[in-house]
Amino acid sequence: MSDEKTTRRRTRQAVAELSAEEKAEIELGEQARIAADDWSGAVAPGKAAHFWPAFRRLIGLLRPNAWAFVFVSILGSIGVVLAVLSPKVLGEATNILFEGVVSSMAPAGTTKEQVVAGLEAQGQQDLANMVSAMEHFVPGAGVDFMALSRVLLIVLALYFASSLLMWLQGYVINVIMVRVMWRLREEVEAKINRLPLRYFDRVQRGELISRVTNDIDNITQMMQQSLSQALTSVLTVIGVLIMMLTISWQLTLVVLVSFPLMGILFGVIGPRSQKAFGIQWRKVGRLNARVEESFSGHALVKVFGREQASREAFREENEELYQASFNAQFLSNIMMPAMMFIGNLTYVGIAVFGALMVAGGQLRLGDVQAFIQYSQQFTQPLAELGGMAAVVQSGTASAERVFELLDEPEQEPDAEDAPALVEGDGTIEFQDVAFSYSPDRPLIHDLSFRVEPGQTVAIVGPTGAGKTTLVNLLMRFYELDGGRILLNGQSIADLTRRDIRAETGMVLQDPWLFAGTIRENIRYGRADATDDEILAAARATYVDRFVHSLPDGYDTLLDEDASNISAGEKQLITIARAFVAQPSVLILDEATSSVDTRTELLLQHAMAALREGRTSFVIAHRLSTIRDADLILVMENGGIVEKGTHDDLIAAKGAYFRLYNSQFEQAAADLDEEARALSIDAESGERAEAAEDDAIEDETASVV
Repeated sequence: MSDEKTTRRRTRQAVAELSAEEKAEIELGEQARIAADDWSGAVAPGKAAHFWPAFRRLIGLLRPNAWAFVFVSILGSIGVVLAVLSPKVLGEATNILFEGVVSSMAPAGTTKEQVVAGLEAQGQQDLANMVSAMEHFVPGAGVDFMALSRVLLIVLALYFASSLLMWLQGYVINVIMVRVMWRLREEVEAKINRLPLRYFDRVQRGELISRVTNDIDNITQMMQQSLSQALTSVLTVIGVLIMMLTISWQLTLVVLVSFPLMGILFGVIGPRSQKAFGIQWRKVGRLNARVEESFSGHALVKVFGREQASREAFREENEELYQASFNAQFLSNIMMPAMMFIGNLTYVGIAVFGALMVAGGQLRLGDVQAFIQYSQQFTQPLAELGGMAAVVQSGTASAERVFELLDEPEQEPDAEDAPALVEGDGTIEFQDVAFSYSPDRPLIHDLSFRVEPGQTVAIVGPTGAGKTTLVNLLMRFYELDGGRILLNGQSIADLTRRDIRAETGMVLQDPWLFAGTIRENIRYGRADATDDEILAAARATYVDRFVHSLPDGYDTLLDEDASNISAGEKQLITIARAFVAQPSVLILDEATSSVDTRTELLLQHAMAALREGRTSFVIAHRLSTIRDADLILVMENGGIVEKGTHDDLIAAKGAYFRLYNSQFEQAAADLDEEARALSIDAESGERAEAAEDDAIEDETASVV
């Protein structure tokens, strides 16, 4: 815990040192990267503030699969051993072929020693040394194709077995990683459901989604690729180094010279390339923000004649992006040619020194061939390990973000011995309630009132007065700092949250619908609701009126944002969803803010019928929705300054009177005129809607 606190403190200090412009640019770059869904090939999503603790915890996720990981390690070790032995055996095939060709040039019937002595007598000492080192030299015999066939079959078997083991290793690692990431996703999902609402108030939705999706995908990619690749690469480097030393320590030194060169290459170019890509992404984010701002506010740009300024700003930022992209791509693309150059230098060194050693009889030709293969096998895993550093840094940074989510304090669980909610009439009482979002800024203090069964309570007041907070406390989204709230005589702090919310139906100001049919969205309020109950709720809330104009009626499929219906129609569906739940307590938080005044008037009739026998809370700025409320609570600065009926509060000429006159007097007059117009139309028979309304009210009353 001390390490985590230190990490968070250092992160806050680092962030505090950035300027506002740098913070904005980093945020824009992060948004651009998320929107592009590109976590690889360009730049890591970031660096872990405290790498090793996060990395150890990430590796700790593998602990439940420890034995499987041991099995994978064994498979990888055997596969690497076979792959490392193959060039040595293949070199023996080259020796058989080369030495057979040389032996065919020697006179038959002589011995190897005689041929060597003859060459020495002719002054060809190097050739004599080379022939002396040949193990398959038989004068006049030629190539031993049977021995060559056996060696080639052995090489083929080694390569096949090595590939099979490597495939099996990759398969098992993928299984392990999929299970580990499945558990991690399960933990994150369960954690989100245990987090208090205050966490979601301070964390942006996009940030949370990024941690749950992009960061976990990034961890998965890193673990699947790097874990298997790192194990294989390390074992390959060790095995190849051992085999090279067994062949020639002199040639091994030639290969090892490339090691510090590659280290310098990665140490110099790697960080600069990563930094350049970071700048590129930040410039992409800033340019995207500029384009989005210009397009979304295109009309405003034209109205104020700012087209030229907008073009100049775009041109300047586009030029900055060009320079940043050029630098990033140049540094990135220079890495591979530099690696190839070092590899070619190594190859030339091995070829020259190897040829001299073969000519001097110190090595056989097949050994040099095998050594060249080993040199390629040696540099490739080193390059992979170097490239893996950015991937591991990226995955660890993502893991740190996910672990921060998992370490967030959870809401207090319900008591195991919590009493069951008694059946009651919906009486609600606030007794000396105190609450604040932060200790230094009190919001609600000493709040007390009682709501009788069946009453409709309207809560009004200026923004920040605590209206929505009041119903959030009733739903137990937040815990009280003091006092208590009673539901049917029971303190809600003693009940389970599930029992409290099962008795409450809530309609928010911003309608939320999921991708599905209209019927499914209404049934979301109560899973066992019948089609007849859904239809009755839809008629009561006037959903039925516009549904019939849709091609598939109640089976019309809503897209992800429900953009194929209007905002008012969305709100009507959410109201129908709350009504079909048949709760004992209704909470309407600006529930009619998205409907026009005529639809709002019709909704009042439906709400009046459906609120009968239920305790209802209505939060509204438009006083036309609450004029018939049984009790109006006027809140200011977290306290109730007035309470009473609409007429009583108007007569008192206090806070409610001032609010009414300053904001809603004209709107109320317009609504009264609308009501009179509808009444006249119904009496004259020009419209049949009044009759239809009566039928709907009767049906609603029967449902209620």
